Amino acid sequence: MGDPVVSHTVATRWKRYGKDRLYVTASDGVQVGWWDLATDEPHPETPQVAGLLHEAVAVWRSTSPAGASRLAPGSRGERPTTKGDRPTARPSAAPEQQPQQIDAEWDDLAQHRPGCLVRAQAESLRPASPVRAFLARAFQVDTGERSWRVGADGEEKVGARLERLVSKDSRWHVLHSIPVGSRGSDIDHLVIGPAGVFTLNAKHHPGKTVWVRGDTLRVDGHRTSYIRNSRFEAERAARLLSAAAGAAVPVTGLIVPVRAKDVVVKRQPEDVFVVPRMHVVRWLQSRPAAMDDSTARLLFDIARRSTTWTQ
Repeated sequence: MGDPVVSHTVATRWKRYGKDRLYVTASDGVQVGWWDLATDEPHPETPQVAGLLHEAVAVWRSTSPAGASRLAPGSRGERPTTKGDRPTARPSAAPEQQPQQIDAEWDDLAQHRPGCLVRAQAESLRPASPVRAFLARAFQVDTGERSWRVGADGEEKVGARLERLVSKDSRWHVLHSIPVGSRGSDIDHLVIGPAGVFTLNAKHHPGKTVWVRGDTLRVDGHRTSYIRNSRFEAERAARLLSAAAGAAVPVTGLIVPVRAKDVVVKRQPEDVFVVPRMHVVRWLQSRPAAMDDSTARLLFDIARRSTTWTQ
């Protein structure tokens, strides 16, 4: 029996390592195939969906400014199907959740490592003199470079815990170091899974005491703006994801203390949670179910695109 006819597709352009391809996914999550835009050659997953691949590429070319200058589909012969050298792809969700054709070029944020943006900032601020850099570290001088480096260390530690969650349960998806907007903001970690969508803000305070009561969070007695910032970050993420998905996407903010001597939570904030790094995986797993697997995969597909976060 031939493959079922599917009327909705998502076309995603992928440019990396000198390659320029358009990957097409059907609304039921089936991979239709990919089109080599550099050589103008189709690569359907099966012969039965070759027509659907041609149709999807034709629609992309007719609606995308980037595709308008390309040759019409079918101008060259088909080659046997190949599956090698493709970027990691997740199946899309059900038709009623399917976004419109996506034709923007984007960077795959799934390639980002925990703390990579902060680490790069630290490197850019490293003193030109190795002796000065060594002395600053030895005497824990509060330089800009040191603050960024400590922050990167914290993000890497939280990222390691989250990767453990993903390796044990494939229903969970994680992104790290998400650049947001055009002013240097970023989200340390984004977690998508059965319990919903969460932004995680790592706060690395080795040997310090973190104390929380409602909207007040103190580190060794000093009041911080962490809760307000986490709330804003979650609201911003919800707004951007909702716009990209075409439906409301609630997002919950988490503050994750790293290597604190003690974390005392008298009362959690109204809509933000403070969860120590060593407890964060168990906390996520204990949350009530709020999302099915297909929706989580769809949101991960949307969230991994850099263009989602630059609107």
